[in-house]
Amino acid sequence: MLYWLTALSDGGDFFNLFRYITFRAGGAFLTALLFGFLFGPPLINVLRKRQGKGQPIRDDGPEAHLSKAGTPTMGGLLIVGALVTATALWARLDNPFVWLVLFVTLAFGAIGFADDYAKVSKQNTKGVPGKLRLGLGILIAVVAALWAAWNHPADLQNQLALPVFKDTLINLGLFYVPFSVCVIVGSANAVNLTDGLDGLAIMPVMIAATTLGIIAYAVGRTDFTEYLDVHYVPGTGEILIFTAALFGGGLGFLWYNAPPAAVFMGDTGSLALGGALGAIAVATKHELVLAIVGGLFVVEALSVIIQVLYFKRTGRRVFLMAPIHHHYEKKGWAEPTIVIRFWIISLILAMIGLATLKVR
Repeated sequence: MLYWLTALSDGGDFFNLFRYITFRAGGAFLTALLFGFLFGPPLINVLRKRQGKGQPIRDDGPEAHLSKAGTPTMGGLLIVGALVTATALWARLDNPFVWLVLFVTLAFGAIGFADDYAKVSKQNTKGVPGKLRLGLGILIAVVAALWAAWNHPADLQNQLALPVFKDTLINLGLFYVPFSVCVIVGSANAVNLTDGLDGLAIMPVMIAATTLGIIAYAVGRTDFTEYLDVHYVPGTGEILIFTAALFGGGLGFLWYNAPPAAVFMGDTGSLALGGALGAIAVATKHELVLAIVGGLFVVEALSVIIQVLYFKRTGRRVFLMAPIHHHYEKKGWAEPTIVIRFWIISLILAMIGLATLKVR
């Protein structure tokens, strides 16, 4: 919205700063951060009053989690509200990729909100039926995949770009949409599975989003794409503003989610943010890089899949409990130890992901 102030510029004044994506990204970060600090306490108070007993705690989970009973959930509303407000203020609203990522974020956030509301109102951990939630997620992802393909350059439509091997494109043809759906839905659910400890999911999401934001900025500039030898996707640079807003909103939320958490992110936040990461990866043609940058989420999801399949086949478990962060809890690791070590792993994976942008 504020981009339109450039119309008041003569080319050398303050208003000219609004032409620069990096300047507006900084503004989006600060706006989202302030949003989180200002609206965090009143939102938490409202959630605490409305929810009463807070988020239901699983009886079969780690015993230490029973002490968290009564903590309100739906804290994702703070993150989503911050990043949507900041993005609307600072991004170019004529950019299709900005609207694509916002659409996926809000749509998956709505699914998560319905799931959280069902859990809190019924005081059980079931929420929205899994098949319904999956079906809605697939529908949203199909729309997003078609949206992205429509706005990609003709030579990149329905193509899968490979990291490192920059000259290689795999034409997925009719399989492009199903593949993109798997990326977006898989990302949303993987982040959702990771959100099991205070502060565990939000920092890796912020790290992954920042990494993808840098990539989006790079692939949206012809000079950078020539220097880094990556495929040029015009318009994706504006996604940096969204990811900067996500980082600011995430920090604002983490202020209240740090152990012991005053509020949980809930499915409202985890599905929204996970879906956003998948949408950014699809928009920038870096779907495979997301698997590296978001490797922690991949491992969390795989631990659940392996646990379920192995148990059905043998009646035994591979892990003491899944997702894998609960396995380490059962082994006696302190919750802050697990959280901080997983943050470190996420940062390492982000550096590896950025390393795929090698100079030719």
